[in-house]
Amino acid sequence: MILSMTGYGNASKKYKNKTYSFEIKSLNSKFSDIRIKLPSELRDKEPEVRSLVSKIAMRGKIDVILESKGANSNENYVLNDGLFKQYHAQLKKIADELQLDNSDIMQSIMRLPNVLTVQEESFDAEEWNFICELIEEAINKFDEFRASEGKVLHQTLTENVNKIHSLLKSVDPFEKERITKTKARMQANLDEFLGKENVDKNRFEQEVLFYIEKIDISEEKVRLDQHCKYFLEELNDSKLQKGKKLSFICQEMGREINTLGSKAYSSDLQKIVINMKDELEKIKEQVAN
Repeated sequence: MILSMTGYGNASKKYKNKTYSFEIKSLNSKFSDIRIKLPSELRDKEPEVRSLVSKIAMRGKIDVILESKGANSNENYVLNDGLFKQYHAQLKKIADELQLDNSDIMQSIMRLPNVLTVQEESFDAEEWNFICELIEEAINKFDEFRASEGKVLHQTLTENVNKIHSLLKSVDPFEKERITKTKARMQANLDEFLGKENVDKNRFEQEVLFYIEKIDISEEKVRLDQHCKYFLEELNDSKLQKGKKLSFICQEMGREINTLGSKAYSSDLQKIVINMKDELEKIKEQVAN
């Protein structure tokens, strides 16, 4: 089972005269980066919200938003009477001394700092339990979304690895043909430059064997085959966190494919290698998610 790092979940419910809504969404990232936005009266609950989210989102760039809306949410203000009177007395005195118009003095005072403040609403344990249940509901939806995306990823990755495995099997006929063509080409070049009668056949056979050993791809084929099988084993493992390990296996697959390409000396083998690289790039892109 694998889980996608891309996910989304939300939930919204009414509590008395308020409506709470919780939203969580994530994108792929190498590390865990949780950003939380809460109403001012719930800021002290951020560690608890972070803990709830961290249990199921171990990696990824995660945005969490909790909002509350109520009938009085936009009218929850308190007037600082004492400060208002002080400002009024001082401003009126200055206006009288300078003989200024003080008809809009009330509006001017209301714009001064700390005259009008927002009163944070209190909430009890029952309300917080309600909010926690809402968060759990959204997180469950988020987890279901990631699991659904994970099934698609699992199928896609399996198909990509199987294609590489299939391409690897198609190498054999071209590999044998390559050796025959290489030997014939070397013989033709020697005959042309030295003359057929001047070529030491025993020495020629030794040089051919030496050259063929240098371009032999048997070990690379075996290792790539093992890497493909290992990738599928890890993909089907029950562990949830496997992205980094799959990424490491991809790197090893890439090394073997590159070596196959450097030893190919055959246009047919090069085409196979290019197709392998194409499938591997698709795998790397999906593993990042």
